[in-house]
Amino acid sequence: MTPDELAEIHGASFTFAPRPWSADEIASILASPNTKLIELPQGFAIYRTAGPEAELLTIAVYPDSRRQGIASKLLHTLHKSAEKLGVEEVFLEVSEKNSGARALYEAHGYSSVAVRKDYYDGPNGQKIGALVMSRPI
Repeated sequence: MTPDELAEIHGASFTFAPRPWSADEIASILASPNTKLIELPQGFAIYRTAGPEAELLTIAVYPDSRRQGIASKLLHTLHKSAEKLGVEEVFLEVSEKNSGARALYEAHGYSSVAVRKDYYDGPNGQKIGALVMSRPI
């Protein structure tokens, strides 16, 4: 997928917080060292590695394709890919208000390890906390 196509999916997925990424932002992230893209026609995940750790930077699935196991497939592929690179633990941040994503991550073995208060900017100046979650590989 091109950065424009990835930005389209990201924009459809993130309408509240965090804000969607532009094609230029996605292209810049993908050009960074140790950054990996996992894609399916209906969604994608981007992660980066640093030594024995990986950070899931984003995962996005078209809203009309949700609840079909796509995000689970993306996470499973990410975990296998990261394991081959010697990663021992994966971290991520998720809006505390995103109950669907939190349930997905918990179902895949992630647990909360910290809270980042007022991390995301929501609509009308609202501040939204982020949960930091992690999972061993």
